[in-house]
Amino acid sequence: MEIESQINEFLDYLTLERGLSLHTISAYRRDLKKFSAYAANIKGGDFLRFRHEEIVGFVYALKDHQLQPSSVARTIVAVKVFYRFLVSQRRLAQDPTELLESPRLGKYLPAVLSVEEVDRLLAGLQGKEPHQQRDRAIFELMYATGMRVSELTNVKVQDVDESLGVVRCLGKGQKERIVPVGRTARKIMREYVLKARPLLLNNAQSPFLFVSRLAKPLSRVMVWKLIKSYALKANITKELSPHTLRHSFATHLLDRGADLRIVQELLGHSNISTTQIYTHLNKDRLKSIHHKFHPRP
Repeated sequence: MEIESQINEFLDYLTLERGLSLHTISAYRRDLKKFSAYAANIKGGDFLRFRHEEIVGFVYALKDHQLQPSSVARTIVAVKVFYRFLVSQRRLAQDPTELLESPRLGKYLPAVLSVEEVDRLLAGLQGKEPHQQRDRAIFELMYATGMRVSELTNVKVQDVDESLGVVRCLGKGQKERIVPVGRTARKIMREYVLKARPLLLNNAQSPFLFVSRLAKPLSRVMVWKLIKSYALKANITKELSPHTLRHSFATHLLDRGADLRIVQELLGHSNISTTQIYTHLNKDRLKSIHHKFHPRP
């Protein structure tokens, strides 16, 4: 039984039955391609006869290539889920990855902008051209809501309820959440929708809120290029991505005393441990809280 056909069937299963995104499927495909290359030279390529020892050998092979621990961990997860699928389809009686542990990963602290840097970035978005008004609306909305860039590019006009001051977005796993939008961002978005967006569409129709000059929905790559460009104009030298505004949104809320559970809800995190990483970003604030509330400061 060829491994490539089994991998393709597995990926079809993830797409059609599990509803995973194309981005996630592509990541699984890349990781399983590494496993396929390794398996071709072991036991005549018969991956169904692999035992724990062969899987451990694959992990060591990954480490020999000096991959980042996060890449190794992700690849191990892909192989484990693949073998779990084979067992569920009764192509295997025993899962050889069952006892395999993923490497422990250290917590990384995401890059964030200071409030002053965010102000500088947004202040550079003052142009009157339709695409410039669109760009300002994009970054005001991202900072106002903490949206992921994939959520932003999929927002439709009908998802914005200006009267209630909220926007509906679909997060990971198609989980829907409603996020408040502040007055400043609402005002800028209103101007974009009424004035700039019709000019970008040029009599075309699109359900998407943010569109290109060809009336197409913006891609994640385009938003990434935009933030790089505007950060350069604002003399911000930090390594930025659209996710930086999401990190900054969460950090600034917590810095001003927002409850961690509320920030978790706004970000759409299923696990609060993911949100807790932002509490490590401002050591001075943690020290001041400790000094203020501990009985023996």
